[in-house]
Amino acid sequence: MPMPFEPQSGNGLTRELIEVLFPMFEQASAGAIAVDREGRISWINARYANLLGIADAHTVIGRPVRAVIPHSRMPEVVETGRPLLLDIMEYQSQQLVVTRLPFFDEQGRVSGAVAFVLFDDLQPLTPLVSKYRRLHQDLLAAKRALAKRGRGTRYQLGDFVGASPAALEVKRRARLAAGRDIPVLLLGETGTGKEVLAQAIHSLSARAEGPFVGVNLAAIPENLLEAEFFGVAPGAYTGAERRTREGKFQLAHGGTLFLDEVGDMPQGLQAKLLRALQEREIEPLGSNQVVPVDVRVLAATSRDLAAMVAEGSFRSDLYYRLNVLEIPIPPLRARLADLGILCETLLEDICIGQERVEITDAAVAELGRHPWPGNIRELRNVLERAFTMSEGAEVLEVDTLRRVLPVPAASAQPQAEQTGAGPGAAEPEPRPLAEVLARAEAEAIHAALARCGGNRSQAARLLGVSRSVFYEKLARHS
Repeated sequence: MPMPFEPQSGNGLTRELIEVLFPMFEQASAGAIAVDREGRISWINARYANLLGIADAHTVIGRPVRAVIPHSRMPEVVETGRPLLLDIMEYQSQQLVVTRLPFFDEQGRVSGAVAFVLFDDLQPLTPLVSKYRRLHQDLLAAKRALAKRGRGTRYQLGDFVGASPAALEVKRRARLAAGRDIPVLLLGETGTGKEVLAQAIHSLSARAEGPFVGVNLAAIPENLLEAEFFGVAPGAYTGAERRTREGKFQLAHGGTLFLDEVGDMPQGLQAKLLRALQEREIEPLGSNQVVPVDVRVLAATSRDLAAMVAEGSFRSDLYYRLNVLEIPIPPLRARLADLGILCETLLEDICIGQERVEITDAAVAELGRHPWPGNIRELRNVLERAFTMSEGAEVLEVDTLRRVLPVPAASAQPQAEQTGAGPGAAEPEPRPLAEVLARAEAEAIHAALARCGGNRSQAARLLGVSRSVFYEKLARHS
């Protein structure tokens, strides 16, 4: 025996149950409306009429609901007999949260539907929507991390710290590189942040969802490089694993391959790399199978590839293939204006989980007198040592930094050797090291130009720098 008000269909409510629940739903809602089995409005309360901007509710009775509410899904509920328990409906500039229920006659046939506006303002749902979006973003991030299998990136463009003109130009070129799927050559001394920039370019590019695979060519023995690049077929070597070992090209498929210290690549491998880049296919060691690959190559080096091409130690065709867009990264001594913000950023990272340590302006000025041959990597090392030696002090002072700063090789020589003067000679007035280096660099550039009759390309080769670096330095000292 059925219970009172039991639905005659599992998909909706009986008219009797609707009549019992209707007053409660109507009172709790911001508006209510009902339609018949043809989707015509059979009833609408004054609250919903006001919400829709209808002066007289009686004027819409008998009209098709979609003629009054264009995006209404009530006809869908009547047609399918299935409720829509929670939905967001747009009406003009409003967003309404509504629930729609079909109701049935005694024979179990759909005889109409009723809808209630639960919220006429999404503001109360903001915490719930925000939580859902956060969870959704976390889920997508987790899926991306699993897809990359540990081949993701740690750095964004904001991690290349600096606001000097030189640093801003590097960032401008990085954004340009990210917008084009072309090879990029990063030039800079060791410790200038070439890998940070490579990962940032990948993160901004259309391949950001793909893997980022880096390989340091200077750190891999020459006899293993080919296997490292192209992989190994099962049984290619005696005693080798009986399964395929993927190379860096296969691991980077669909993403970015970063070739660090590409200037250290042996010439035998240069030709094979060139073919892989041109044909977009590789052949694993010990295999006759050609494997198609889709990778974007970013290369970096601290060596002068243009000079290496001139002397024949680096293939010119590979150089032109890699150097579609060149990004020279200036050394730290060439952008001392960024020293303060670099110190703040590095100290913030060094002090994670510990009491924050600040650095004085005088201490930053003292750092500016150091030549920084190791660039930002050396700066971090010095700050870490100073932080350790500070013994819990809240501020790094000049004296602390002087105790940990390396002594430049030139400064370690006896004064008589540096100046050629005897013990009784007057000591010259000391000048800031940055000024001394800048003057020496300017003199070298102008001397090279004079020797080469004003030919800038020849002057760049004479000084052992690329043309773009030479032009940048020439503009700075002109």
